[in-house]
Amino acid sequence: MQLKPNAYRLNETVKGVETMTRFALAVLALASGVYTYLGVRGLLDGSASFVFFAAVIYSAAVSVAIYAFWSFMLRFVPLVTSGVQRIGLFLTMAVGCAMIIAMSSWLNAAALAGSAALEQHMAVTLQGYAEDLDQAHANALASQSLLPDVERAAERFAGLAADERESGALTGTQGSGSVVQLLTQMSAQMSQLASTITGSRDEVASLFEQGSARLATMRELVSTPGTIEPRSDSFQAEAVQLSAVIGALQQTDVAASVKRASADLSAGFIAPVADGRSGDLASRQDQVMETVRASVASQSAALTTAADEILATPAVEQRRFVPLSSAEAVLRYWQDFIPSWAGAISIDLLPVVLVLVLMIVHDAMRRDSASLEEAENITAAEMLRAMALFRQMEAAGIDVTTGQPRTEPAEPLSTDLPDVAEAPPDDGTVTPIDAAQRKRTDTPRPI
Repeated sequence: MQLKPNAYRLNETVKGVETMTRFALAVLALASGVYTYLGVRGLLDGSASFVFFAAVIYSAAVSVAIYAFWSFMLRFVPLVTSGVQRIGLFLTMAVGCAMIIAMSSWLNAAALAGSAALEQHMAVTLQGYAEDLDQAHANALASQSLLPDVERAAERFAGLAADERESGALTGTQGSGSVVQLLTQMSAQMSQLASTITGSRDEVASLFEQGSARLATMRELVSTPGTIEPRSDSFQAEAVQLSAVIGALQQTDVAASVKRASADLSAGFIAPVADGRSGDLASRQDQVMETVRASVASQSAALTTAADEILATPAVEQRRFVPLSSAEAVLRYWQDFIPSWAGAISIDLLPVVLVLVLMIVHDAMRRDSASLEEAENITAAEMLRAMALFRQMEAAGIDVTTGQPRTEPAEPLSTDLPDVAEAPPDDGTVTPIDAAQRKRTDTPRPI
């Protein structure tokens, strides 16, 4: 008996692609080992020879493990037909795939996208430093918003002093007296505070220019082609300098100084003694100085409130650039490198497709040859004995179908078939039975 034509062709095709399957599996295991070597080399520390041999040994172990695992799966999964056993093999294959991803795939991804991931890390860090510099600069410039109020107060006090001196606008008596002295003193203090605020402006501009230059250098390091390691080292050095600039920029904030100075205007107010020659003039001078005291207190409160609002702005947190290995960068920024991850995992798990294809093909061969399963195990001798038994039952009048004696005599049985005991011809001719036996022997057994 032979396999059905479809099952026979499938069996021959499986045999034909067996060598190609082994070759493909070996190439995939070798490719995974090479990329694993490139990935693990960046994780090891030590001398060059130690790193080389350690990486080679690890990558060789990964290649052997992948080839052995998928060889077992390709051999056994297609042959198992029991549902429980097949589920057990599928669970085993899932565990093996997870282990392969853990020991190889992420290193393959690091080799494929490691440099790009490190550039991504530097770009993200650069963006953070740019935001910190802008925020520190904005905080420093916020104190400059107090300058118009301070200058306006200084000009107001100076104008009142000039009016009192020239026309006696406040006391009704012109000349330089206690009121003019007090107003001139307040104007001088306000002018000094305005000078402090103005002086910090140049320093803020200089520091911001230095920080912008550092950022430009860091952008060049991110975008310039070439080896990533020296660029990363230079980037780290620039980041340290930029952090120092941002810290110095925050120290130029004069909001705290303005708050202290404005508080001193009210708390440290010292009015001179009225020097009017008459009691009426002295009384008017006291009234004007009390009014000046109230005005100074109001101005002090306004400046203190404005300074508090500036000081309430959150300070810039010191940022630190943390160098990463290529593997760590790929893991941190995996969402930006999904194609690289897909390629790295596909190299290791592509044999899953081969396993499923072989499983389906073997199931198809089993279905096509299921009706001939018993006949495929019958030898030529067993067939001859069965034929002889059939003739004997027919001659004895026994119904072969039911095994019971017939009620009517059986028709004579044709004696065309040779008897079991009949010796084969000696003339070298081939009988039909011999031809059938030879054909049965030459027919390939199903796999």
